[in-house]
Amino acid sequence: MIRLLKLEYLKNLNYRPFKIFAGIYFLILIALLFVGLVDFDILGAKVNLKEQGMYNFPSIWNFTTYIVGLLKIFLGCIIVFSICQEFSNRMFKQNLIDGLSREEFIASKLLTITVFTAFSTLFVFVVTFILGKSYSATQESDLIFKEIYFIFNYFLKLFTFFSFLMFLSVLFRKSIFVFLGFFMIWFAELILSGVEKFSIVQKFDPKQPAEQINHTYLTDFLPLGSMSNLIPNPAIRTNMAKMFGMEFKFEYPFYSVIACIVWSIIFVAGSYYILKKKDW
Repeated sequence: MIRLLKLEYLKNLNYRPFKIFAGIYFLILIALLFVGLVDFDILGAKVNLKEQGMYNFPSIWNFTTYIVGLLKIFLGCIIVFSICQEFSNRMFKQNLIDGLSREEFIASKLLTITVFTAFSTLFVFVVTFILGKSYSATQESDLIFKEIYFIFNYFLKLFTFFSFLMFLSVLFRKSIFVFLGFFMIWFAELILSGVEKFSIVQKFDPKQPAEQINHTYLTDFLPLGSMSNLIPNPAIRTNMAKMFGMEFKFEYPFYSVIACIVWSIIFVAGSYYILKKKDW
């Protein structure tokens, strides 16, 4: 395992896009985590997320993991480019000639994904804890770690997403086709979800929003849908949303967790199957 990590480290260390996207990711990540301390002028009114309660325990775990989760595409680009260059530069074939097996190739990429995911998760955990201890209006011990499960959900969301991109990279081998394939799948899921929710609303109560209908949607078990359900939008938890009578309701998405684990296994196994079947 150490040998594979060293091999991946040497490959990525000399790969310019790795440095660029990694740098952009962590700079924007730090900026977004502290965005709640800045006043925003919206329609003439000053809005401060700190004053809206977004840095209060336990909701801060939801807030930071959701915001940082929006940046996962930057690390995803590193995964895509690093894998696709192996095929475009014939590095994969050379590695096979040098004695690297297909199993070790998949294992090295899986280790890279795990390291990226673990490092990002640890970083978010540390910064969230520091921000919460510094700015949260509530410091009760039973509230500090009440929603710590969002950290695990964040880890699972990133790992599943990166596994998905690894599968697409092995399948298409060119980064442009990987991103086109990803956005086509995203768009298809979006349409299917809209159609399914519309049909359910028409079946139950056309005047009731789909979000308020207690119903399990099949599209929630699709790859991107299951990832999205792991961390809900925290905007409804702000003090402003409460003033408008909005209520935050969240039941832990056990089915989405299971779906993400299953999809991760499918993506990793699928990547290995493609490598075994195709002769590059």
